[in-house]
Amino acid sequence: MLDPAPASQTDVADMLTPDFVVIDVETACSRVSSICQVGIVGFRDGREIFEYETLVDPRDEFNVFNTRIHGITEDHVMGKPCFGDIHGIVDGHLSGRTTVAHSYFDKGALAAACRIHDRPPIETVWLDSVRVAQRAWPDLASHRLGGLAQYLGIAHKHHDALSDARAAGWVIVKAIDHTGIALDEWLKPPRKPGPAPRPAPTGPLSGERIAILGEPRDGRLACAIAALGGRIVSAVGNTTTMLVITGRAPFSYSVRNSGAYRRAEQYRRLGGTIRVVSEVELDLPAIATSFTEAEQARAVGNVKE
Repeated sequence: MLDPAPASQTDVADMLTPDFVVIDVETACSRVSSICQVGIVGFRDGREIFEYETLVDPRDEFNVFNTRIHGITEDHVMGKPCFGDIHGIVDGHLSGRTTVAHSYFDKGALAAACRIHDRPPIETVWLDSVRVAQRAWPDLASHRLGGLAQYLGIAHKHHDALSDARAAGWVIVKAIDHTGIALDEWLKPPRKPGPAPRPAPTGPLSGERIAILGEPRDGRLACAIAALGGRIVSAVGNTTTMLVITGRAPFSYSVRNSGAYRRAEQYRRLGGTIRVVSEVELDLPAIATSFTEAEQARAVGNVKE
């Protein structure tokens, strides 16, 4: 048997090319250009393949507020490179790749540091892991990195650049696993919903004008409601009879703080008849079964007559 051919340098490089990289920075003061720590982690096939971390001399003052958050002081960065010195390293990790950051603070900080240190901007495709988490786990009360790490079981030391970058990367990995939505799909703008499905001419929900919170107006839940005669409306108004919320009660803070929920509660306080129910409480399969049995009973009665 012939020995396999040795891998070429190109093959090895391809094997080590990340699907995406994650960056997090800490800053010394209110100026976002004052980067004092950088952490970068590369992910491929759902696992970490490299990490890079360094303290950075921001060439700026340290504000006590920032120091209390991350614990980095002037003494820690004494003799460390400035951002201009590490620009090439950061650019080498990010340029031409998909770069994840938890909110776009880090994107703005890098752009500002490049300007201050007279370095070219870093050309990369940005993906906000906050937006990914909000879409993957819409019922969570908060999508801050610390809360997400705790919810998802990710080891995390908050406001350490490397640990924050690693945690944000695992948020992406777990969101892909949880939703089945591939990385390239997360990079696309969210799909605009199409028109609402037409309600069936008859059904147990005939006459109901129903808004949905948690799914688009042309989604699975909307189609199931329309098949039972309910009319799907795009927003809660004074003629809406029901607001159906995906999942089950009790509702999360983000749901209770949404515009649709607050409008529904306002109409109720003003004497409106709108009902606010969870998808589980509404129990569409039971409604459909009951309606079918009633239809069959009526059909049998008509035959006997």
